[in-house]
Amino acid sequence: MLQATRIALGTSCLILALPVGAFAQAPAPPLSVLRDMDAAIQSLTTTVAPSVVQVLVTGYRAVEDANHSDTGLVIGRQRSLGSGAIIDPDGYIVTNAHVVAGAQQVRVVLHAGVAGGDPLRSLAADEGVTVPATIAGVAKDIDLALLKIDRRGLRALPLANYSSTKQGELVFAFGSPDGLRNSVTMGVVSSAARQVDPDSPSVYIQTDAPINPGNSGGPLVNVRGELVGLNTFILSESGGSQGLGFAIPSIVIASAYPQLKKYGHVHRGVIGVNVQAISPALVEGLHLTRSSGVLVSDVAPGLPADTAGVQVGDVIASMDGKPIDAVPVLTLALNTKAAGDVVTLDLLRGSQRLSVRMPVAEPAGKIDRLGDLSDFVKSGVSKLGILGVDLDDNTAPLLPDLRVPSGVLVTARRAESDVDNPLMTGDVVHACNSITVRSLDGLRVLLDGVAAGSQIVLQIERSGRLMFVTMATY
Repeated sequence: MLQATRIALGTSCLILALPVGAFAQAPAPPLSVLRDMDAAIQSLTTTVAPSVVQVLVTGYRAVEDANHSDTGLVIGRQRSLGSGAIIDPDGYIVTNAHVVAGAQQVRVVLHAGVAGGDPLRSLAADEGVTVPATIAGVAKDIDLALLKIDRRGLRALPLANYSSTKQGELVFAFGSPDGLRNSVTMGVVSSAARQVDPDSPSVYIQTDAPINPGNSGGPLVNVRGELVGLNTFILSESGGSQGLGFAIPSIVIASAYPQLKKYGHVHRGVIGVNVQAISPALVEGLHLTRSSGVLVSDVAPGLPADTAGVQVGDVIASMDGKPIDAVPVLTLALNTKAAGDVVTLDLLRGSQRLSVRMPVAEPAGKIDRLGDLSDFVKSGVSKLGILGVDLDDNTAPLLPDLRVPSGVLVTARRAESDVDNPLMTGDVVHACNSITVRSLDGLRVLLDGVAAGSQIVLQIERSGRLMFVTMATY
């Protein structure tokens, strides 16, 4: 150790003894450049901050049993927090689905602005304004949720053009890391398209901008103040930022937001195939003629791909002339299509190359089929702004996890309603102002005695959970 120290010191002395001109020195950047950059970043944060909110959630979730007993799952009341980004001036906010999972109450803290230039004044000036929020829609598979607050004229973040997002681009992560509201960090886009699992349809933007617990749902923005992505998770052994943060790309948000706002969930354009990424092992075992891309692993009977002649083992080379070289590329391409649109797939089947055309379908899942059960006139509950049907032997099988076997099943929300509506498709109304609801007619009778605009309390069941929601009647 001592010898090593002497070598290091000797080397240092040798370097110091060399002539000054022996090493080329990079010229220091002009001070004006640094000042301009500093001013630009301050201006950016001032512009973006009013569009960032803190999300406060209260609900019941599974908790870890400190005694590690074998008594089963332990459920406890928990409070959690995350972040969100205002995406629409009329009070719509995007955040992560996992932020609001199990929520019974959601509140958001709006940015109040900072008065003056003294940093200490911000402690008092930036307290924020807390307002209640309702969950307008959830897409768990892409970890996206839409919140609604009763505010208008908010500053919304514009969405960035995902195709213009490049590796090395400067980005800023806004949010409430560890509850420290109104925080911002800076980094670059480490990868514009990253798959955690090659067979997953999900793709993320990877960044080294420090992201920590509490940043979830907050915006990742570029130097133009545009929302590049929504911070969603980190890879970390310590639980804190290690420079491996991931955000949902703007193109996914742009595709999902209108559907979450209209339906409360996302409608998927499908052609009826399951696909997976081509790996070296698949190339060798299946004797594929292509070393990368997307392989068809299943074809659903009766859906467009089956009718068009797509087979298991086909390689999808392109769709509508655009190369398909990864699973998320196909998923994103299909998500931009509406039911009835026709697409063309170029396939490789062994040494054979062929092209097939097919319509995009929207298979009716359980939730989607609910709309078919109701008549717009006969099923309407005007004071709640919904369509509904009685819960009976025909409708109960659509909700196998039902806790209470009676009530009114919400089949749709009326699009023309302007008042905030916390009800979602698939909810079951069990009680109104503590009075049990057993039928659609019974619910209407209860509401007939309530003046329009009055606040009511509904007991509902959502995804197997009972909860109370409040709303104003229409």
